[in-house]
Amino acid sequence: MRQLAKIWVLTFALVMGGALPPQVTGENAITAQWCVQAKSKKKSKKNKKKDKKNKKKDKKKSRRSVETQNFASPSKKSSKSSVSTLASVPSIGKTATASVSQSGTNPLMAVGTPKGMSNQVLSYKAIRVNYNPTYRIPNCVAYELTATMVDMADAPGHENRKSYNYAKDKGVKTCPDNWEYRGSGYSRGHMAPAMDMRWDKTAMSQCFYMTNMCPQDTKLNNDHWRVLEEKVHRWAKRDKRLMVYTGPIMGKSPKMIGKDKKNIAVPDAFFKVIYAPEQGRAIAFIYDNKPCPGNISKYAVTVAEVERRTGLTFSSAIPKRQCNIDDWQ
Repeated sequence: MRQLAKIWVLTFALVMGGALPPQVTGENAITAQWCVQAKSKKKSKKNKKKDKKNKKKDKKKSRRSVETQNFASPSKKSSKSSVSTLASVPSIGKTATASVSQSGTNPLMAVGTPKGMSNQVLSYKAIRVNYNPTYRIPNCVAYELTATMVDMADAPGHENRKSYNYAKDKGVKTCPDNWEYRGSGYSRGHMAPAMDMRWDKTAMSQCFYMTNMCPQDTKLNNDHWRVLEEKVHRWAKRDKRLMVYTGPIMGKSPKMIGKDKKNIAVPDAFFKVIYAPEQGRAIAFIYDNKPCPGNISKYAVTVAEVERRTGLTFSSAIPKRQCNIDDWQ
């Protein structure tokens, strides 16, 4: 009993302050010293565990911080790569966003021209123009049209055509002035239509450059050609993505308009090539440069026929022999 009392005294002394009472001596002192050492080791072990846990927490927090930093501030290299292949499209409303391959980097926009054809490649934000400095009209205008762009073009708050004017591209020496079409009897016919460019201010502005225009019969421009453009607009929404190519078909001795009535060539006809990459479908249309009544099926042709009549060469990815209007309706 006395022995138990001593052990209790020793334990109490260790808990309260670790100091041994003066009366503890001999064997009891050794026992007490052992208890102090054991407690000290236990405390040291506990502190080590705590330190290890804190180190793990700090390491995890540090890693999370680095990851957040990398996400918010990408390296210069990755940022440059992104900018070179994609142009960011401003949004309309709170949720609408889109991206479009820049006209200078999208390989499907490349169109080959025949030897001897005057050609200058102009890469705008949304369209790629193969411009003919001799005829002062485009040989071909290519662009990509996605379902997202169509949604944005049709959404409330889209760019308004009435806010834009036909303009000379001052960077192109032979680009016509707006006034050179006046009194000619022909409209300034958009090859890449304004309807498809309403999703973005820059795209809309650039499609009004005269490098995107051809002298076009006014009735054709306002009626059946417009019907075809509206169908393409709807097809892009349905098929998610289209590549569109439009341009003139020239005669051997084209009529001329413009300054002194000899500066701008008038096409005999117009073509439009449409390719749906996701579906692997392609079709083309040719309209004479005059009123062309009737259903669009009347004017459907193969891409190969457009190549034959223009001398242009489209991407090998495009099926050249297809002409099934039922696949598009």
